Amino acid sequence: MSSPTLSKSDSQTEMLSIFRQSLLQANVKGETDFQRNTPHIFVVLGASGDLAKKKIYPTLWALYRDILVPQDTQFVGYARSNLTVEDVRKKCEPYMKVKSEEQEKYEEFWKINTYVRGSYDKGEDFAILSKHLKDQNDRDANRIFYLALPPSVYESVTANIHAHCQDTKGWVRVIIEKPFGKDLASSAKLSDHLASLFKEEQIYRIDHYLGKEMVQNLISVRFGNRIFGPTWNRDNIASVLISFKEPFGTQGRGGYFDEFGIIRDVMQNHLLQILCLVAMEKPCSTSADDIRDEKVKVLKCMDTLTLDDVVLGQYMADPNGTTEDSRMGYLDDPTVPSGSCTPTYALGVCKINNERWDGVPFILRCGKALNERKAEVRIQYHDVPGDIFHGQSKRNELVLRVQPGEAIYCKVMTKTPGMTFGIEETELDLTYVSRYKNAKLPDAYERLILDVFCGSQMHFVRNDELAEAWRIFTPLLHEIEAATVKPLQYMYGSRGPKEADDMCAKNNFKYYGSYKWTKPHL
Repeated sequence: MSSPTLSKSDSQTEMLSIFRQSLLQANVKGETDFQRNTPHIFVVLGASGDLAKKKIYPTLWALYRDILVPQDTQFVGYARSNLTVEDVRKKCEPYMKVKSEEQEKYEEFWKINTYVRGSYDKGEDFAILSKHLKDQNDRDANRIFYLALPPSVYESVTANIHAHCQDTKGWVRVIIEKPFGKDLASSAKLSDHLASLFKEEQIYRIDHYLGKEMVQNLISVRFGNRIFGPTWNRDNIASVLISFKEPFGTQGRGGYFDEFGIIRDVMQNHLLQILCLVAMEKPCSTSADDIRDEKVKVLKCMDTLTLDDVVLGQYMADPNGTTEDSRMGYLDDPTVPSGSCTPTYALGVCKINNERWDGVPFILRCGKALNERKAEVRIQYHDVPGDIFHGQSKRNELVLRVQPGEAIYCKVMTKTPGMTFGIEETELDLTYVSRYKNAKLPDAYERLILDVFCGSQMHFVRNDELAEAWRIFTPLLHEIEAATVKPLQYMYGSRGPKEADDMCAKNNFKYYGSYKWTKPHL
């Protein structure tokens, strides 16, 4: 007798139940310290801002809805604005995903929210916050402080948390958003400041890309499969391309973007983190420090980048664009300083000087206003020696698509169906939407904030890892700024500067342009 088919909601409920059970088992094994029966208070500093309303509160609601936070958890918003919880709720409403059957639970969520108004630099306001936290629960609660704030106030806020808000017998953890400084010196200054206040295990430097399903899957694919391990080296791999492409420009936020640029915004953090996961040696275990130790070793084997290693671009308007945004170049954004040389596109070639990867280019590519939205890792293998197919054969590739539509597929050659004996490209495909039809893939923030409750730092950036990342990029950034390097222009909606394709070809990455993705049958 066949088993009954589960509906989508039933399947998701079953998966959540399995996950909760595995969480408790991990706790018993000592892999986490998820204290389910201990009171917790989660403080959102910057509760009136965009990050809070678009990401943090929706994430807290999702974790509460799915019964993934400890049973006795309170949420406290803190900001300078004169608001009530109802005001915060209205700001968040467009971003909260609430089904009709979840309305009662949703009301419960807001009932355990409170709000405190205060500044970010006055100790007396944080003393008021501290009293409020104690009033929320008679027992001593674990406390999590999320800094959804501009970096300019990190030092004053963390100093005040340390001075006024640690009076609990429970643990205290602090979540800090990137950017973690603008270069090696400013990052070291912030790190030294945090180290004077908190232990490293209390600090959670969040890079939301490390919470994405396919980024986390890199470790499983690499070290859980015999078929990949033996070929994961310079003898078989020609080059690695790690891409992050956005099909829109700065959309009126150019003033903020111009301060940092695409290298600081994406390449030095998101893409470099992925590079470490692709290139690292097998860790002793899946514990946080064992994995982060191996990532640091990769970074220590990398030289600093120079202008010769990069291609920089800046998008210009497409006069025939179909949207208002596409008809506006970067310099047309009124929030961007006149004549700005800030790159909106960057391609950089990194080399890892160790036995496994010597001579293999790791190409990092990121940009705005490009032809598509895509983030992926593309591992390209060497040409097959002894070609008997008269030049028809193309390189194999292993592709891990992070977004949109999570997928892992191998590009392979196969005989063209029919009477001929030609060969063509096809794929061995694992596309999540077809293979895992009813799977609920958590948002990156959901996964990472739950990790903070669990005390797992596996997917967070450690101090020495951050220092090595800045060591690699700081000389390049200073060189770009000192020489006022003018980026190459590329049209909105294009693939980027042609010189970037030339740089890829020069570094042993072959782009054929002939492959056609076939959407899998659902």
